[in-house]
Amino acid sequence: MLIDTHTHLDDARYNDDREAVIARAREAGVEAFVSIGCDLTTSQSAVALADHYPFVYASVGVHPHEVKHIQHDWYDEFRRLAKSEKVVAYGEIGLDYHYNHSSPKEQRDRFREQIQVARELNLPVIIHTREAVEDTVAILREEKASEVGGVFHCFSGDAWLAKEALDLGFHLSFSGILTFQNATALREIAKKTPLDRLLIETDCPYLTPVPYRGKRNEPAYVAQVAKQLAAIHPELSLEEIQGRTTENAKQLFKIA
Repeated sequence: MLIDTHTHLDDARYNDDREAVIARAREAGVEAFVSIGCDLTTSQSAVALADHYPFVYASVGVHPHEVKHIQHDWYDEFRRLAKSEKVVAYGEIGLDYHYNHSSPKEQRDRFREQIQVARELNLPVIIHTREAVEDTVAILREEKASEVGGVFHCFSGDAWLAKEALDLGFHLSFSGILTFQNATALREIAKKTPLDRLLIETDCPYLTPVPYRGKRNEPAYVAQVAKQLAAIHPELSLEEIQGRTTENAKQLFKIA
């Protein structure tokens, strides 16, 4: 069985066939999904999906692109949403200096605030970082994020970031990027990642893995990420990779 630890199931691209998408994933062996909040509305939508499906879980939080929109009452709403047992993480949060949809200073300030809320709620954090890895690691250390732990989602960093993340006690989650032809260095990092720190995800509808490139991504395709991990761990069977990553997700997110 598999757990897709990072989905955007509320995305409008699933509005016409969400039930079929979920059914295909279940048929492919996906036993649970985490639907991710990126702002107030998507956090509310993720929790609504989790309340509707017993095998869907949710995170709440504000993506670095969106932090300029945070209002004073958003954190209280996240606290309210987090009272649900189906909310298993806080995120995705972090820093993204590639587009700077929100200013770097605002991103850093809100990142600190959100780690503090996550610690208050005792929820692991889901980290998004792009072209900001040193600041991301520094803030995680300064704000004592290791007390709640978490995951660097859609990991595509270098060996330095992998070591820093692991030293913080965090997990690394690998996505369809791992299947890309030019991802040789990333596959080497995945191979060296301790087995008890590995997670898998789709980040659907984005980052569709080989052999489905060009199509909308969906949770069923997390099986391709597991297959790629098994290929770079010849000492382990596909079933062992599936079992390890599933158990890791259950432990991190406290999923029964």
